Amino acid sequence: MKKEYDFSRGKRGAALPSPGKTRITIYLDDAVIAQFKAESEKTGKGYQTLINDALQAYLNASGQPLTAPQLRKILREELAQRTGS
Repeated sequence: MKKEYDFSRGKRGAALPSPGKTRITIYLDDAVIAQFKAESEKTGKGYQTLINDALQAYLNASGQPLTAPQLRKILREELAQRTGS
């Protein structure tokens, strides 16, 4: 092991970028996140992946861009289907 390392050319962030994906910040209702996380524990699939799947399913069905109210509605509907509520 070296006594010192040169990080002057280092970059912040993930070591390997995910092609075809973009990191964003989005605010969702706490209840929405909690339900997707609960579903994540049941299925073993990541909660962000479940949210992405729900959005993809909607886009494939309608082909229209999402508005914030539509997004909330979609997420609530997906959660209701997955939790049986």
